[in-house]
Amino acid sequence: MIGMGAGGRQDEKLGYLGLGMMGFPMARRLLAAGHEVTVWNRSVGKAKALTEAGAKPAANPREVAASSSIIFMCVTDAAAVEDVVFGTEGFASVPSADKLVVDFSSIHPDKARAVAVRLNDANGMKWIDAPVSGGTKGAEEGTLAVMAGGDTADIERVRPYVLTMARRLTHMGPTGAGQMTKLCNQVIVGCAMAVLAEATRLAVNSGIDAGRLPEALAGGFADSIPLQLFVPRMVQGIHSPPLGHIATMLKDLDTVAEVAHDTSTPVPMASLAAQLFRLAKAARGADVDALEIYKISASQRG
Repeated sequence: MIGMGAGGRQDEKLGYLGLGMMGFPMARRLLAAGHEVTVWNRSVGKAKALTEAGAKPAANPREVAASSSIIFMCVTDAAAVEDVVFGTEGFASVPSADKLVVDFSSIHPDKARAVAVRLNDANGMKWIDAPVSGGTKGAEEGTLAVMAGGDTADIERVRPYVLTMARRLTHMGPTGAGQMTKLCNQVIVGCAMAVLAEATRLAVNSGIDAGRLPEALAGGFADSIPLQLFVPRMVQGIHSPPLGHIATMLKDLDTVAEVAHDTSTPVPMASLAAQLFRLAKAARGADVDALEIYKISASQRG
């Protein structure tokens, strides 16, 4: 049954493109909340699992946009965003009719602004850049933090739907502000992963029980969600399902370096973290859990 959404609007028809580690559980939460959702994924397996749960399948991004008033998407990088939007089967050619795109992908802020302008010129669709933080665990549990850039009215229109998938949605400013906030997030998270890997290795090599670090440091200045979540996974070698891929973290930290260069911002810690993740990528692979950064410091003692 169709109910009333924010501002007296009827519940929107939703679309979701990109059903990877983050997109699949996010789209599943929309379905579980009773929303009508049309889905598409480049590989059909993930889409099939959701259609069996009640989602409507689409053959391409254009079909998703044609049948949806709000289009959510979460894809790998800027090239994938451009292909979904402007490719031969993209949704830039679909008449907008007040349609709105919410992009959960993490891309360069300048690219987000450029895509938003180009799409609006093409068919009038509005754009919100809304990258997320919280990893696969947050996506599954609906505890993600979403940082958004776009018009206030557009943010409020999508808020009730986003909060089905997330705990918090913060409007950070105009288009691109969400992506800029995500880069700040990645500076903190990427450096935290590197520092926690270092501390955990020091504990192991010194002969103390590294698995008790979260308990011992709880409530002190070193306590944090990353400490409590990451260290046990490092110590126990829990890397599946991954919280995020090494390649994704490295991509974001490299984008930080680009923006830092353009804004004359010193980022020595983020730059060092990026080099450590580059080493981890070479040693462990691009698509392994980012927390495998811990393994690059392994020795016969550890």
